[in-house]
Amino acid sequence: MKAKLDKERSALTNPSDEAVRQTDQLGDYKILPQLARRTVDTYIRERRVIASPELIPDSPLHQPAACFVSIKTADGDLRGCIGTIEPIYPTLAEELIANAISAATRDPRFPPVLVAELPHLRFSVDVLAAPEPAQMADLDPENYGVIVTDETGRQRGLLLPAIEGVETVKQQVSIAARKAGLRADMRLKLYRFRVQRFSEQPNTAQ
Repeated sequence: MKAKLDKERSALTNPSDEAVRQTDQLGDYKILPQLARRTVDTYIRERRVIASPELIPDSPLHQPAACFVSIKTADGDLRGCIGTIEPIYPTLAEELIANAISAATRDPRFPPVLVAELPHLRFSVDVLAAPEPAQMADLDPENYGVIVTDETGRQRGLLLPAIEGVETVKQQVSIAARKAGLRADMRLKLYRFRVQRFSEQPNTAQ
């Protein structure tokens, strides 16, 4: 009984411990756009892949997670966007580094980023939660991303949430289906997911 009371008293006298831990984790997440910028800057200038940052062992960047790296111009035009639906690397930091390089050099819609462009680019990172099966009625293009697949799951297309110009579920599914090489009127499987989005602040871009 005494042990139980001591445990409860400890929880009451240290209510901020969990809040501090969550604040520390959020701080780690906030470095993601800067890590993406440093990755791309180093790779474009030196053709060198940077090492993962040194962080405390329980940092969320040391856990596996899928992510997308988006690169835009100073005017807000997309310059590259590549990511993963499921984590490939052991840690989020490694996942981001690989995806940042791909967004800058391997997005088939754009030529590779040039050194002269680097100061004028803006970076954002979306960390994906695990997807869950969904129906059309479950979707919301502002709050959920969508994954569209054929019945076998071999062809997959993804669209992140809160994309400018995408205002309806029909639009969202149609674009994701087109990315997968599928027609929106085919028999499709749908999945929805949430993201945590972290963007560079204007005064942090170098």
